[in-house]
Amino acid sequence: MRRRGRGGEEEEEWRGRGGGESHFLGWAASEDRGSVSQSLGAAAAMPNIVLFSGSSHRDLSQRVADRLGLELGKVVTKKFSNKETCVEIGESVRGEDVYIIQSGCGEINDNLMELLIMINACKFASSSRVTAVIPCFPYARQDKKDKSRAPISAKLVANMLSVAGADHIITMDLHASQIQGFFDIPVDNLYAEPAVLRWIKENIPEWRNSIVVSPDAGGAKRVTSIADRLNVEFALIHKERKKANEVDRMVLVGDVVNRVAILIDDMADTCGTICHAADKLMSAGATKIYAILTHGIFSGPAISRISNAPFEAVVVTNTIPQEGKMNVCSKVQVIDISMILAEAIRRTHNGESVSYLFSHVPL
Repeated sequence: MRRRGRGGEEEEEWRGRGGGESHFLGWAASEDRGSVSQSLGAAAAMPNIVLFSGSSHRDLSQRVADRLGLELGKVVTKKFSNKETCVEIGESVRGEDVYIIQSGCGEINDNLMELLIMINACKFASSSRVTAVIPCFPYARQDKKDKSRAPISAKLVANMLSVAGADHIITMDLHASQIQGFFDIPVDNLYAEPAVLRWIKENIPEWRNSIVVSPDAGGAKRVTSIADRLNVEFALIHKERKKANEVDRMVLVGDVVNRVAILIDDMADTCGTICHAADKLMSAGATKIYAILTHGIFSGPAISRISNAPFEAVVVTNTIPQEGKMNVCSKVQVIDISMILAEAIRRTHNGESVSYLFSHVPL
């Protein structure tokens, strides 16, 4: 197919269709994503796809892009002097399958607004589909009306993403699975569980004599699933809160004497809960204590609490950047989940099922 370029010159565009045809894509020089050989190689493997990174977690975005053999798309994000966010998409996305990776961390409100603007910009630029890849979903803890006049902010975020133009959401370990029901578009809620199981078997020699512990009743389903997969017992800690981020009293249900205790939770913010739980487990007779969390927010006094708590290690995934925390506290370790997100993107783009990822880690 031959078409007229913007400057008057002609540029060729060949798109192979079907399994037996070759794929070649010729870009105008102004829209070159990198070296010609890299661009053509990526296009041959996954045509019609563009991967953008927001400013919240560029390292994770680059890992996903490297795994897929793609170059990150050109996008410039900046702020005006009055702190308004400005986004400029630096290449054509017309008819493309667009994926925008932006995690709900750091300056959460700014990053959320940046994501909404990027989605809207791609939609107005005639992309065929826009998928928001949100490893850590913002405002996920405000998912219900737990007291009078409380907002359901997770529902508001869902509405904002839909109105901005998102066609599909990929996220990981939602605080409450029913947040998927806040959307009228498809939502793939991936699980860190397969990667967690692999880490436990590779890094805890005594895992067969372990007990998996949930620091609250809400995580009981998550913990029982992991305990069943490891074929070990589980315990539960019931906590009572006087107010947010402050735990009043904890009651341990289960026997941890002379066992390795593995605390499992979806997120840790100020770490008051897991540190109190570690003290409770140690006083109840546990020999070693590990904490494994999907989203390590670690705000406020979290790092100092972890340093003073009786943990062997506090393991988190890289849905949120952890380099700074790891430099300060040697107990913090990271599980890389970029391969799970990359495989979910590849399968979504190719129209394949993602349910394989619910129980397996891609090789």
